[in-house]
Amino acid sequence: MLRILKMLKWKEWVYALLSVGFIVLQVWLDLTLPDYTAKITQLAVSGMTQGGEIWKNGALMLGCALGSALSSVAVGFFAARIASALSFRMRSKVFDKVESFSMAEINGFSTASLITRSTNDVQQVQMIVSMGLQVIIKAPVLAVWAIGKILSRNWQWSLTTAVAVLVMVTMLMFLFVAVFPKFRRIQKLTDNLNAVTRENLTGVRVVRAYNAEEYQEEKFGRANDELTRTQLFTARAMAVMSPVMTIVMSGLTLAIYWIGAYLIGDLPTAAERSVLFGQMSAFSGYAMQVVAAFMMLAMTFIFLPRAMVSVRRIGEVLDTKSSIADGTVTSSPADQTGTVEFRNVSFRYPDASEYVIRDVSFRAERGQTVAFIGSTGSGKSTAINLVPRFYDATEGEVLVDGVNVKDYTLQALHDKIGYVPQRAVLFSGTVESNVAYGGKQGADFSQESVDMALRVAQADFVQKMEGGVQAHVAQGGTNVSGGQKQRLAIARAVCRKPEIYIFDDCFSALDYKTDRLLREALRRETGNTTSLIVAQRIGTIRDADLIIVLDEGNVVGKGTHEELMRSCEVYREIAYSQLSREELEGKEGSNG
Repeated sequence: MLRILKMLKWKEWVYALLSVGFIVLQVWLDLTLPDYTAKITQLAVSGMTQGGEIWKNGALMLGCALGSALSSVAVGFFAARIASALSFRMRSKVFDKVESFSMAEINGFSTASLITRSTNDVQQVQMIVSMGLQVIIKAPVLAVWAIGKILSRNWQWSLTTAVAVLVMVTMLMFLFVAVFPKFRRIQKLTDNLNAVTRENLTGVRVVRAYNAEEYQEEKFGRANDELTRTQLFTARAMAVMSPVMTIVMSGLTLAIYWIGAYLIGDLPTAAERSVLFGQMSAFSGYAMQVVAAFMMLAMTFIFLPRAMVSVRRIGEVLDTKSSIADGTVTSSPADQTGTVEFRNVSFRYPDASEYVIRDVSFRAERGQTVAFIGSTGSGKSTAINLVPRFYDATEGEVLVDGVNVKDYTLQALHDKIGYVPQRAVLFSGTVESNVAYGGKQGADFSQESVDMALRVAQADFVQKMEGGVQAHVAQGGTNVSGGQKQRLAIARAVCRKPEIYIFDDCFSALDYKTDRLLREALRRETGNTTSLIVAQRIGTIRDADLIIVLDEGNVVGKGTHEELMRSCEVYREIAYSQLSREELEGKEGSNG
């Protein structure tokens, strides 16, 4: 919690100090009220007709009540400002931290958990900070001050109040021990519920196509029931506090008046009885303030355990160091621009025992195209994902422009690359905003650049959309087809005008004609750019300068299409499974 409080700026600390000042003022006014109650009671019981004095004390009581209310409003205002500023800063820090994570860290937390930590957990901390200034600080100040006033009164009343306090403390400690572990479980179950919901919404088309609604409902129901049962346990445990507090408060009031009646009966004179009666009224007010203080602490105990769990979960994100460390190089030698080289590169995922790729070596010069092909799971995508440092090579070196990618700053490295993922990702906005999204830091893309990128990517369908380049694109690109998404993702990379293109099996949703036209446009418009291509189709890569054939992570062939057809059995099997012998021996034709 101290780490979270360190996020506060000097302005929030000033607000906090002002809040403490208003809290002290409020407590003083609240504890002054019983004194005026005692005076009015004493005047009324004594039978002396001092109406002016009673009105005076009544006015002072009213002033104390009004001042206490205004102080409470001021504390609430400052607390809200502090909590809102803190939550804003926490969300920003968590988001920035997640942005710096490699895929290893993101997979370690899970996307659903990171969403919960950025939203629900931050909200829990915001709530406890807001309550903290209003309740957590006020409760002990009020309790100590009220107990100090009580101890100067009759010892029988003080002992009765002490017993009531002991009962409340015992109950709070029991609840804290019994309920606290459940709050950590609630947050984990919330993660699970978010994961199930997100999975269902993402795959809603598949769910409906396979009539799996009932299965998904059962899956969601199990997650929902488990979370509900845990929340019911904590809610029921906390619900015990309210009736217990009421019983303690009512019993304490009854005990004070019963003891007071017994003591008043033993006094010989009316004057002494009136004084003690006034003290009893004041003591009753003090005792209620003590009980109120512990009731406020009870409210805190409802929210504090869960907030502490949230603080710990947020801290886990902020304390996690990314396995991808930023380098220092921002530029590269001009004579090696556009080169990509793998030197005996091997890779295995964190905590995995088996290598995904082993001893991969090649060099791509500027303007060349290097393609990767192989069976599913052979390590093709893994290999090219080492270039933008989504992961770092376990062994060997990956060099871009003659510099190890680990030495570059991530911004400088990514500015050199136009990346098109295997699964096209579009963002909510317009066609233009998605294509221009590929802009380098500080670059200002013109309409001509966007139009050029759409033309190269064969995205002529954009002109038929309502609004053209200003047409709306839904989140995830759900309002366009798979092939259209891939072409917009390719246009985004082209608009960037990078040194190196990385195409991760991004032509799979295109028909053969569009595939051929797109590759021809890419060669024509980006002839001096290096391309790394992962593909399943022979027709897509047969013109590559170098084709690397992977099988279970091992390089089993390397060369041009013609060379591999002569020397690599795995490549021949893939080729003959897709094209006829006549097509392979002849030109690319319509299947290119």
